[in-house]
Amino acid sequence: MPPTRAVKVQAPISLLNHRRRTSGNTKTDEKKKVAQMRTIKRPSLKTVLKTSTVAGLAAVMLSTGIPAQVTASFAAPVSVTAPQAPSFADVVSAVSPAVVSVRVQSDEPQETADEGGNNFNFNFGGRGFDQLPDDHPLKRFFKEFGGQGGPGAPGGPNGGPGAGPRDRAERGGPGANRPHHLRPTAQGSGFFISEDGYVVTNNHVVSDGQAYTVVLNDGTELEAKLVGRDSRTDLALLKVDATSRKFTYVSFADDTKTRVGDWVVAVGNPFGLGGTVTAGIVSARGRDIGSGPYDDYIQVDAAVNRGNSGGPTFDLSGQVVGINTAIFSPSGGNVGIAFAIPASTAKDVINDLMKDGKVARGWLGVQIQPVTQDIADSLGLKEAAGALVVAPQEGSPGQKAGIKEGDIITAVNGQAIKDARELSRRIAGFGPDAKVKIDLWREGKSQNVTVTLGNMASDEAASAEPKQPDAPVPSTSKALASLGITVAPAEDGSGLAVTEVDPDSEAAARGLKNGEKILSVNNRKVATADDIGKVIEQARKDGRTRALFQVEADGTSRFVALPIDEG
Repeated sequence: MPPTRAVKVQAPISLLNHRRRTSGNTKTDEKKKVAQMRTIKRPSLKTVLKTSTVAGLAAVMLSTGIPAQVTASFAAPVSVTAPQAPSFADVVSAVSPAVVSVRVQSDEPQETADEGGNNFNFNFGGRGFDQLPDDHPLKRFFKEFGGQGGPGAPGGPNGGPGAGPRDRAERGGPGANRPHHLRPTAQGSGFFISEDGYVVTNNHVVSDGQAYTVVLNDGTELEAKLVGRDSRTDLALLKVDATSRKFTYVSFADDTKTRVGDWVVAVGNPFGLGGTVTAGIVSARGRDIGSGPYDDYIQVDAAVNRGNSGGPTFDLSGQVVGINTAIFSPSGGNVGIAFAIPASTAKDVINDLMKDGKVARGWLGVQIQPVTQDIADSLGLKEAAGALVVAPQEGSPGQKAGIKEGDIITAVNGQAIKDARELSRRIAGFGPDAKVKIDLWREGKSQNVTVTLGNMASDEAASAEPKQPDAPVPSTSKALASLGITVAPAEDGSGLAVTEVDPDSEAAARGLKNGEKILSVNNRKVATADDIGKVIEQARKDGRTRALFQVEADGTSRFVALPIDEG
């Protein structure tokens, strides 16, 4: 028998050849074979096992047809099917008829001069500006945004011989005494929210306008009337006559389900070019851009430019998740940071405007500021949350209910208040005359009061009349030396005037300045430096590391927490 070797496909043929060679053996051959067999050693168990295994494999291969060549099997590399790029075509085709352009006219003089004093010259395919057709989008754009023909165009501010009527009027020439006519002063976007012609847009688009035109997706122009507007949320509602037609409209989404990273589609009228679609994602929620007490914007990175104001931002279901209102841009153009009013805010405001032409909001009547960790530490509050009452307004619902300066409002109707902005939004969400329970943190203890809210009548928040800072009497009191400030009695006998602030002190770092007044410390009225010293000493005994100073400047007060851990 041949020696054991690696399994090969020729093995069965070798066995057949061996049989042929042995079929014609003679007696001599048999004797030789017997002699050879006597010299063969007894095979070991290992050899037997190897031989049996090889033979078994060969038999299996012959019976099943498995190839003789055996190859190692390895795991396949990870392979992920790339997702297809999303298409927004279906969404756009469905919602586009509901999106409109809004043109505003007024008799206000229009500023047409370029702010940078640049002299622009335009050439459009060999044609001058005045040779463009009146319905050319660029000509409409410069008429809307650049004045009579636009910068550098005939009749524009930098345009040569064909100076416009405004220029002639300023020189006292022909037309100087003509009556004013309505002229374009603003342009933006909007969208239908009902089949009978209600259109939502931004307040800053329609403010100071006398006439409004809504331009549909197909170019149809319709006159519109202003139903109402709300400057606090920058929303406005227009109405077009719908006696002869019904309009395609869209609905507001439940934006509480909108997540950061979700796809959104913005449709609007940037630069007067007409219906333009851009797409992006939700970049952030709850943005405060300093535009008012109700800031709660959705940030998106879809391309939004001038003229998109008032236009909708859609989710992929075709519902409005936000209303484009502002962009952040050093250059004035799109840089991928746009802000939209959430649908949840818009729904309530628009419903009020549709019903009454104005927004009715609850009014608490207290001046508030955020609670920082320093302020929380100074008042023994575990968490930096809620809204710190700087001062209740005289005769306000808050004052009548017993809310005092230095209180921290921690909850409304049992729901915790995260910060001052949330308190403003929560109170505004109640109607006038609503009764609400206010939880307070006062003097290290929790308590509550019930307030009957008033009506916030005007668009402007009530504020004290500014007045000149009091002239302090120079003093070198040492009671506050550890805090880096020197004080003296105020001339009007109310509080203490700050006469000096160490520029390297915490007081200076917190914004305390000469001429400001200290009205109270830890909600205790102070009239002398010794009064402050006593309050600070008591705070140290209570284990406090900071004291809360109420500071007034120009008729407005605020709270500042200063460290007192060093005796």
